[in-house]
Amino acid sequence: MKKIAIKIDVDTKRGYNEGVPQMLDIFQKYGIKASFFFSMGPDNSGKAIRRIFRPGFLQKMLRTKAPSTYGLKTIFYGTLLPAPKIVEPNTAPLLRAQSEGHACGIHCWDHVYWQDKVGKLPRQKIAEHLSKACELFLQVTGEKPRFCGAPGWQLSTLSLAVQDEMGFDFCSDVRGYAPFYPVLNGQSYQTIQIPGTMLTMDELLGTNGITDANIVDYWLKECDKEWNVWTIHAEMEGLSKLSLMDEFIRRALEAGFTFALLEEGKNLTDITRCSVYNGTLPGRAGTVARQGNPLK
Repeated sequence: MKKIAIKIDVDTKRGYNEGVPQMLDIFQKYGIKASFFFSMGPDNSGKAIRRIFRPGFLQKMLRTKAPSTYGLKTIFYGTLLPAPKIVEPNTAPLLRAQSEGHACGIHCWDHVYWQDKVGKLPRQKIAEHLSKACELFLQVTGEKPRFCGAPGWQLSTLSLAVQDEMGFDFCSDVRGYAPFYPVLNGQSYQTIQIPGTMLTMDELLGTNGITDANIVDYWLKECDKEWNVWTIHAEMEGLSKLSLMDEFIRRALEAGFTFALLEEGKNLTDITRCSVYNGTLPGRAGTVARQGNPLK
C-alpha cells in the first residue's frame, strides 16, 4: 500500500501561533499523524530580503503572494520590527502537537541565518545553533528531539558531521526519492536522510499552469512511489491554503493512500548510500541539497 509522510516545516512566529493549531485540527479530523519540524529561536524572516538578487527569488515572492501569505509583520521581523522568539513564550502549539501523538523535532534555531549561511559556518557555530534548538526543545517538552531538518534544504559537510555527533535518529535535509545514507565530498555519514520527494506549494503555484484549482491533482499524480514525502509549511498550508491541505488529505485517503510518520522511512528495505549534491528544482530560487545515485 502506498504511503504518504507529511513533513511540516514551521518557519515563522505566525505559522507557529496560528498555522500549527489549524493544521492539528485537520489532522484530528482525519485521524492521521504528521511530523513537525519547529524553528525554535527568533523569527528573522525580514532578513530574507537579502536574497532579492538571487535569480528567481523575486518572481517566487510574487507568484506566492508573499505579503498576504506571510503577513506584513512577518516580512518586517528582524529588520523594521524586532525579531520575536517563535516558540517562546507560547509553548502551547508544540506541546499540543506532541500530546496528540505527532512526531516533533527541530528545524533550526534561526531559519534565515541557517538557510543563508550554513555553507560558510564553522563547526562550532553549527553546533551552537543546533544545541540551542535542542536545549529549548528539551526544556519545553521534557524530551530530546530525535530528528531535525535543515531550512531551505541547505547543508554542508560540517552540518552533517555535527548531526552525526548529536545522535539524531534521522534527518531530512535533502530533496530526493528514497531514504539513504549521505555521502558528500567523498565523506560518508551515519545519520539516515529521509528526503522530501514532492515539489512544494511555493515551487508549484503560478508555474506551468498550476493554480489553487489543480495543485491537488498534481500532487496526487506525483505520489507515484510506495513511499512519498509531502513537505508543507505552517505559513501556507496552515493559513491561507488550509483548504488545499484538507482537500489533499481527503482525496489521498479516498484513493487508498495511508499516512505515515516520517521516521517509518527508516524501516524501508534496500537503504543504500547515495551522493549528495547541490542542484536546482523547478520554481525554487538558488540551489538545494539533492540526492544523487546510489553508490557501490
